[in-house]
Amino acid sequence: MQQQVALVTGASSGIGEATVRALLTAGFTVYAAARRTERMQGLADDGARVLALDLTDDASITAAVAAILAEAGGIDVLVNNAGYGSYGSLEEVPIEEGRRQFEVNVFGLARLTQLVLPGMRERRSGTIVNVSSMGGKFYEPLGTWYHATKFAVEGLSDSLRIELRPFGVRVVIIEPGAVRSEWSGIARDTLLARSGTGPYAKYARRVAGVFALSYRGTLAAKPEAIGAAIRDAVLSERPRPRYAVAGGAPIVLFLRRLLPDRAFDLFVRAVYRH
Repeated sequence: MQQQVALVTGASSGIGEATVRALLTAGFTVYAAARRTERMQGLADDGARVLALDLTDDASITAAVAAILAEAGGIDVLVNNAGYGSYGSLEEVPIEEGRRQFEVNVFGLARLTQLVLPGMRERRSGTIVNVSSMGGKFYEPLGTWYHATKFAVEGLSDSLRIELRPFGVRVVIIEPGAVRSEWSGIARDTLLARSGTGPYAKYARRVAGVFALSYRGTLAAKPEAIGAAIRDAVLSERPRPRYAVAGGAPIVLFLRRLLPDRAFDLFVRAVYRH
């Protein structure tokens, strides 16, 4: 059986790096893509094929896919993992930053998917894994742009799953909870830089405090747990449409399904003392 080819974005750290290692162990040829190629030498030493990818640059996206197709002949698995959390009040975050958040978290994901789909459709096989978040189903103060992108990824993925079913292409959503990675530090820093002073300062400090407790405590999952879930979904003959994985995600998303909006609002306000 020919070795399957996987492309994983955001592979320089965290969930992406863990996913590359999990797929390598499962026998895949894995292309590890990220802007910071210098941080992926360890993955290269383990057998991954490293390439540069900037999801805000269409030329970079098309060049990366073209290079893989020229070398490997096709892409069997696409793991759209790259993304970041831009936090701060809607009032204070520049609209240009909101656009960049969508460029990375949504439009880059969609463009990559567009480019790999013709081959998958023609072969009538393939798996697209979109890494969303439990934040694609719930909400929190001062996270408007981030949650908007993850809600968009959820809707895009659900529609795409039905759209591609006749062609044998599978779409899976991964919804991680709190994960020990640099994501939380970046989100916290942007939050305090934009809303740490001024009218939202009190709430920004509270949200930053919740981040510190959630992402550094025992609740936070290791990236390897998410990487293993992605590997298992890819290897499954019949993967579930979505996987709520670790870091409190199963509990939070259960409450979101159970509680009406006003009751869930009270839960969120209690957590953030908002």
